[in-house]
Amino acid sequence: MVQIYSQKDVNKKALQKARIAILGYGSQGRAHALNLKDSGYDVVVGVRKSGASFAKAKKDGLEVAEPAEAVKNADLIAFLTPDLTQKELYAEVIGNIKQGATILFAHGFNIHFKQIKPRKDLDVVLIAPKGPGDLVRRQYQQGRGVPALLAVFQGGKKAKDIALAYADGIGSTRGGVLTTTFAEETETDLFGEQAVLCGGATELVVKGFETLVEAGYQPEVAYYECLHELKLIVDLLHEGGLTKMHQFISETAKYGDLTRGPRIVNKSTKKEMKKVLKEIQDGKFARQWIAENKSGRKKYNKLMKQDLKHKIEKVGVKLRERMPWLQEERA
Repeated sequence: MVQIYSQKDVNKKALQKARIAILGYGSQGRAHALNLKDSGYDVVVGVRKSGASFAKAKKDGLEVAEPAEAVKNADLIAFLTPDLTQKELYAEVIGNIKQGATILFAHGFNIHFKQIKPRKDLDVVLIAPKGPGDLVRRQYQQGRGVPALLAVFQGGKKAKDIALAYADGIGSTRGGVLTTTFAEETETDLFGEQAVLCGGATELVVKGFETLVEAGYQPEVAYYECLHELKLIVDLLHEGGLTKMHQFISETAKYGDLTRGPRIVNKSTKKEMKKVLKEIQDGKFARQWIAENKSGRKKYNKLMKQDLKHKIEKVGVKLRERMPWLQEERA
């Protein structure tokens, strides 16, 4: 049975007087480190002295050290660097991690796909906020919280209590912390990114834009219709699901949604989604991504270049210049 924890379920003693090392100071790393510090925890950030993040973390008022130094005497070490850097980072710092410490991940990729095989004496936990780092930070500052997933790979009740206390420290118990497994979090996260949130949504937007432009409509109008207005619908879905979206769109839009939507995203689409999921489950995607990274990311870089050179981006830049508040909101 699924368990969803809130602030009242937290054992505050689990991380009392604990030293927490945050490895990485990107999107999630910065948010976790600052939220934990504001929650009263002893936090050190582990990043390279040669990188820009070292100075940034110091400027934010945090204690900073090289990763191998940061993990010394730490009770909990959070690996929050990009997925494909974590295996090498773990090998670099493991000799300095004390017996019985807890290591934490925000995504299960390296544990689930056995890139990291953790030392047997360590508790291994997952706290995966369901939102980007800047949102984790902003909502914490607003007295809110981004919900998170919790899993224990190695360890018992103590490990779970530590993970829940960590989730509380970054604000996630305000939104709810749901129990899962490393496998479920990893596979559903990758599927969501590929089939819906990133791959699916962006391809739908781009193909809709292309369809209108190729039919002779103005690119600027197509941009507004297929990309800009998407935020309105996503916000409604985020706030109240399908019910709220239907409350706030026109009857014409609703009829078009119900009768034409299934023609666009249909049985064929779902069949392909199942193939994508199978490739995640059997490790094919992970093997391809790891190999792509090792070979210098040639295909990745080529596809990224094509994506960013698309006409929708050129049109979008000009239109967004007239709406500088869009950048202010993100900052």
